[in-house]
Amino acid sequence: MITIQPMTVADIPQVVEIDYLSFPLPWSANSYRHELLENDDAHFFVAVDGERRGWRSWLGLKEARRVVGFVGYWYIVDEAHISTIAVHPTRRQTGVGERLLRTALEHALSLGAQLATLEVRQSNAAAQNLYRKYCFEEVGRRKGYYRDNGEDALLMTAKPIRLNLQIAMQKS
Repeated sequence: MITIQPMTVADIPQVVEIDYLSFPLPWSANSYRHELLENDDAHFFVAVDGERRGWRSWLGLKEARRVVGFVGYWYIVDEAHISTIAVHPTRRQTGVGERLLRTALEHALSLGAQLATLEVRQSNAAAQNLYRKYCFEEVGRRKGYYRDNGEDALLMTAKPIRLNLQIAMQKS
């Protein structure tokens, strides 16, 4: 069973591993630490696999939580900017990414966000399809945005968030 929980400093090594497996230019552990501890505008969540396995669970001992995905966004004025989202390769296409995105949008809405923005690689059709389900629309293009290969980023925006969440839930 997957639960979505606020990210903690203890989650950073697993988040960095997923980031490394997901992106050509992953964030560093220090970047995540800064976001969690020093950036008041940052909000990060992790998807945790709650299935207990192994000898520790047989003995009733607490196991370290197993992070299978994460999302982060910055809340500024009335906008949520999704800064990063990734799911472990073995857990992709299972709904984890959608739950993370929905959690971030719902959390931002609770803070008063009216719109959400993000950048996505023009070649990442799977992510674009998820974002479109939540009524994100392409509103621009950032030429050469990705430093690893110079690929363009599509700038996508969803507004108003409340209505878009309702529409996406009806599609599910």
